[in-house]
Amino acid sequence: MSSAVVDELRRRLGDGKVFTDDFVRFTYSRDWSPRPADYYSMPEVVVRPTSTEEVAEVVRVAYENSVPVVPFAGGTGMGGGAVPVEGCILIDTRGLNRVLEVDEENMVVVTQAGITVSALNEELAKHGLWWPHDPESKPASTVGAAIACDNDGTFGIRYGKLADYLLNVVVVTGKGEVVRLGHRKALCSSTGYKLHWLMVGAEGTLGIVTEATLRVFKKPEARVVEAAVFKSLSSAVSVLEKMIQAGLCVESAHINCKKRLQFYTHAYRQRYGRAPEIPEWAEAILFFSFGGDRDVVEFSRNYASSLVEKAGGVLVKERELVESWWTSKHLLEFEPFKQKWPDSQRMKKFGAADLGIPIGRIEEAYRKYLEIAAKNGLEVLGMCVYHQRPNRVSPSISFAVFVDDGNPDEVRRFYKYVSEMSKMAVDLEGTMSTYIGDGER
Repeated sequence: MSSAVVDELRRRLGDGKVFTDDFVRFTYSRDWSPRPADYYSMPEVVVRPTSTEEVAEVVRVAYENSVPVVPFAGGTGMGGGAVPVEGCILIDTRGLNRVLEVDEENMVVVTQAGITVSALNEELAKHGLWWPHDPESKPASTVGAAIACDNDGTFGIRYGKLADYLLNVVVVTGKGEVVRLGHRKALCSSTGYKLHWLMVGAEGTLGIVTEATLRVFKKPEARVVEAAVFKSLSSAVSVLEKMIQAGLCVESAHINCKKRLQFYTHAYRQRYGRAPEIPEWAEAILFFSFGGDRDVVEFSRNYASSLVEKAGGVLVKERELVESWWTSKHLLEFEPFKQKWPDSQRMKKFGAADLGIPIGRIEEAYRKYLEIAAKNGLEVLGMCVYHQRPNRVSPSISFAVFVDDGNPDEVRRFYKYVSEMSKMAVDLEGTMSTYIGDGER
């Protein structure tokens, strides 16, 4: 990149928003995806705009000089999608972090796209509202990145995914033009193309989202969280289906395999000095919650408990285990589970293949997961089945393994594992990603 490009960026944005020193550039050289030192790539220049027009100015300079552009947000992506390419301008979008309007009557929020999910909900809480999109990375992940990657959250089985919230977006195109797509505050429309939905999962390839209008909701008065163990994964799925068929409004539902269950019981034993009362036959654990008015929530819990019992499942008695799991989805700090990793893996991070698998083939996918991980010499962390369509059992599955990203060979084996798992998903009539996105695949 020529110095003239950098000079032009400084002229249009000001010196305080354009950075070329090595230290700053290095901090943007990776995201959360496993990668050893030789996988790093630094941008040529970093810019930190604070408005849509400033983003547009950067893209115009890049277009006029044939320079690639990479948008960057919280860096929590697990697929390498925000890793800079050689010679690029990296746009740090986190300066676009203002809530522009909270419309309590119409229950929508207009916000810049660089605000974190947590910060947005802190502002909405002042109005008794919340945005239920709730990834574990919310302290760092941003609204724009959530749209770009179409990632999931804890409450998808009730509220859905990004397209279910998104009413319109402001986008900077590849030529630096600013366009608004969508239907402002109307919750439904049969007018024209749904072009704003094209931005969901586009990962910046069609433009950079700088502003979004989102549906928001009243915070529930009460919430209950429960967990139940079953003799098979399919039994857990069946009970969840029966809850929905019965008319219960399930707020969240996560099904974990036996390996993950073992981590939870190990953590509980480490913390309390005794094992939880989990039957030896347990092969799966279903965590679920209900939110709403207290009477409705209590009825839902009792009805769901009866379905668990009829299916031969057992509710988990240890509230510490259940509540610690719930806390782990929201605070990233959960005392009972600080020791959940095996000692041999304490210095490793995890990576995942995030597949969408048809309901009836989950058991088959789980067996293949164990086989493919073993073939690539990777220790499994376990399988977790999320659900991302409102009132539907809609598997969004994390097939996680431990990865030492200080070991280049292990990282390469991990990406081979992801490739093989992705092909397996397609063979099972599924899809290769449900929350990470395409990234570098």
